[in-house]
Amino acid sequence: MTTPMPSLSIPAEEAAPAWGAVMALTLCVSTLIASEFMPVSLLTPIARDLHLTEGTAGQAIAISGLFAVLTSLCIVRMSAGIDRRHLLMGLTALMAASGIVVSAAPNFAVLMVGRAMIGVVIGGFWSMSAATVMRLVPAPDVPRALAIVNGGNALATTIAAPLGSFLGQYIGWRGAFFAVVPMAALTFAWKYFSLPSLPAAHEEEAPGTLGVLFKPRVAIGMAAMGAYFMGQFAAFTYFRPFLEHVTRVDISTLLLILLGLGVAGMVGNALIGRWVAHSLRGTLLVLPVLMAVIAVGLIALGRMPIAIGLLLAAWGCLGTALPVAWWTWLARVLPDDAEAGGGLMVAVIQMAITLGAAGGGVLYDRFGYQAAFGGGAMMLVIGGMLGALAGRRDYRHCISDNVAG
Repeated sequence: MTTPMPSLSIPAEEAAPAWGAVMALTLCVSTLIASEFMPVSLLTPIARDLHLTEGTAGQAIAISGLFAVLTSLCIVRMSAGIDRRHLLMGLTALMAASGIVVSAAPNFAVLMVGRAMIGVVIGGFWSMSAATVMRLVPAPDVPRALAIVNGGNALATTIAAPLGSFLGQYIGWRGAFFAVVPMAALTFAWKYFSLPSLPAAHEEEAPGTLGVLFKPRVAIGMAAMGAYFMGQFAAFTYFRPFLEHVTRVDISTLLLILLGLGVAGMVGNALIGRWVAHSLRGTLLVLPVLMAVIAVGLIALGRMPIAIGLLLAAWGCLGTALPVAWWTWLARVLPDDAEAGGGLMVAVIQMAITLGAAGGGVLYDRFGYQAAFGGGAMMLVIGGMLGALAGRRDYRHCISDNVAG
């Protein structure tokens, strides 16, 4: 058993909300998400330049996921006693260093080193993001602050793929990755001037990351998240080669389709609150199943550009929104274990991304896009079914939260 941490939110009467710091975290999220998923829109030129298959190039996402898992599992203990302000700024500097290494990579090995560095940033930042926001604003403002930070996620998801393709067309994939560096530098400066001191909790107060896994609702929820993200990235990672080699779109159409996917994601992010309020369980069940149907539709309609564009827009709407539902579920189940629960969730998600991207790459190279998308669809259905069970087991908590509100 772990000792719950004391409330992390600052009382409304004790301190002014640090909204400038919240906005700095939002910029950090946007830059980080863009860095994490930029390989999705640049797989083809990366593979061509480094003499790799597209499936092998897809491991640039898998390796960042692996290091994110390792970091998220150990960062709470390894950073005991370190001011969270210093830790967040150090991670931002590492993000800039990753962009430099990747953009200069002469071969696959150096590319993987740079991507491993961004994985450390992903695991560290996301493990502490919710807990940090809770310490920057009074408790009544926490939902709004989290929504702002999640808005950075939606924005980056919207622009990362089309912007990566656009930059890759004019300045090459190396220039596209190097574009992250000035953004990381701006984020570092903003954090330096806006983040207050955030002393770490005493070591004996910090709950163990793996300790929360033994709570029944957490275990089934993490299994559902793992299946969902594995299925999503078994397909999503290989959308660009699918569009180029199967749908056979030109670069302008490719950019338009990817932009549509991203804009639809922002729409989904705006609507997810209503869906969750209506039925968290239904959201966790229906959205992954609908994404599985879309994956099958991509296989069936692969040579029809208009139909594929519409299907990918629907995918973006659902796929961008669903993680918000899972953060809501986690907040209800582990309201007092913010860092430990967040670390575990990041570990599960990143491991799932790693396995999904790697497994999808193997299927794509050996058996074609049909196998990658079909395998992804199967995992999405499993994730939806487990999500329904997790939502059902959390039903009493939802009732008590509503009554308390």
